[in-house]
Amino acid sequence: MNSLHRITGLLAVQTDAQRDRLRLAAFGGAVVAASAVCLLGLSGWFITSAAFAGLAGAAAAQSFNYMMPSAIIRLLAILRTGGRYVERVCGHEAALKAVARLRPLLFSNIAAGPPAQALALSSGDLSGRLVQDVDALQTLFVRRSALWSLAAGAVSSGLLATIASPMAGAVLLAVMALTCAGCLAISRRLAAPAGREIRTAMGALKDRLAALEAAAPELRAYGLDSWAVREVQDAAARHDRARISLSRAGGWLSVWQAAGTAAAVGLVILATGGASLPLTALAALVAVMGIDSAAGLAAAMQQNGAACEAVGRLDAVLSGGQPSGVTPTDPSLALSIMGELARPPARIGLVGPSGSGKTTLVERLTGLREIEAGEARIGGIDASSIACRDRRALFSVSAQEVRLLDGTVRENLALANPAAHDDATLWAALEDASLAARIRSSPEGLDARIGPNGERLSGGERRRLGLARALLRDAPWLVLDEPTEGLDAATEAQVMVNLQRRLERTGQGLILISHRGAPRALCETLFRVEDGGRLAPVPGQTAAA
Repeated sequence: MNSLHRITGLLAVQTDAQRDRLRLAAFGGAVVAASAVCLLGLSGWFITSAAFAGLAGAAAAQSFNYMMPSAIIRLLAILRTGGRYVERVCGHEAALKAVARLRPLLFSNIAAGPPAQALALSSGDLSGRLVQDVDALQTLFVRRSALWSLAAGAVSSGLLATIASPMAGAVLLAVMALTCAGCLAISRRLAAPAGREIRTAMGALKDRLAALEAAAPELRAYGLDSWAVREVQDAAARHDRARISLSRAGGWLSVWQAAGTAAAVGLVILATGGASLPLTALAALVAVMGIDSAAGLAAAMQQNGAACEAVGRLDAVLSGGQPSGVTPTDPSLALSIMGELARPPARIGLVGPSGSGKTTLVERLTGLREIEAGEARIGGIDASSIACRDRRALFSVSAQEVRLLDGTVRENLALANPAAHDDATLWAALEDASLAARIRSSPEGLDARIGPNGERLSGGERRRLGLARALLRDAPWLVLDEPTEGLDAATEAQVMVNLQRRLERTGQGLILISHRGAPRALCETLFRVEDGGRLAPVPGQTAAA
């Protein structure tokens, strides 16, 4: 399996793509830490020295050079502010650009993978992984500068403390190391499990919400609203408990860092020995900022568990895709299903009782489900050896259960053929689906919004919009699953007349599933689908029978 198709590989690619921004963010973080340490240390030395100069008398006060320290303090303040700006802007820009590129890559990898893997994910779970889990990866980019900030803070504070006393510098570095080790231990013990639980609980919450939302009409009809609310509350409570645990872990990290700061200040003051008071003040204050430079690392550790769990959850849904497989060479793209051969512009009808496997058979053929070796051949090649992505390109499918976007008519049609931007092409497809008059009646026309899953349309209108979308795709075979279900007889007849004309014009092959006589009249050959997906020709029977 190609590692570049795993989430770690995708992250590595995006990290490399954002290398320049991440370097600037790391440089900005180092400047912030070093400037903050020097600023506070110099300020402590300057204030203390100025106080002693004032106590020494007017002559000492007049000879005290306050211009140079003041200028350096102002410079350090500017550097700290500028460094913080560079760190935040570059770090977040790198994270946002990486995430923006990761989502389509992840979606395309999932879509190209084995159908069984994609079908194992509910819409809510998949949404949680592609939205919240990908968002959690931002910390892997934003917090990359934390180590550089810590290193710069440790070096600058250690050197400044050494000016007061070499022992003070050594003590400060030792306390900083102990503080970082304690933060790591707290993170592994408390923050990491809570972060992992947050990601898992969020996925479960999204999954439950999506399932209950899909069943909302039935839940209201049967008076199960309160039960549904309790189900969501239970899932949300699990997520809330995890967030509380993570906040508690953050609190312990803050307590440990405060304890480290107190210990550093106290021990450094003791280690300065006989140093002057201004130098002692310098050492004490750089100890404060030295420990503070580890704050970014502590924050990264707090979020590390969630990020690692997000990486694992995303990696679990990536298979690395399928190999490109064998490409059919037969220009007619003949189909051989269970030994029955057909090639465009043939029209095949599949009949049989409900539950016999008609839809499943078509989904296996078109790459929406796994297909077994020997079950079908496409263009002379065993369908199981053709990658699902390549197989799907050969079929334009109007499924029995129509799925529509919460967008405009134009946006929903464009799903089948993004290149079909001209209105004439879109209106032609709507005319063939007998839906053009309905869309023209709306003031917005093609830009009319249809609501979540087309709720502003009737059931028949939703089905015809799905049909129009399938007609827009240029594929050798057109697959229609119950295309006229829910339509009145007059509309059904008009749709069939239009479809007949379109098939004659395009030369597409047709695979049709229907329990109704009018659609079956389009077919030249009927096959009965028996239990187990076996095909049996309907002997002595015309398609219209």
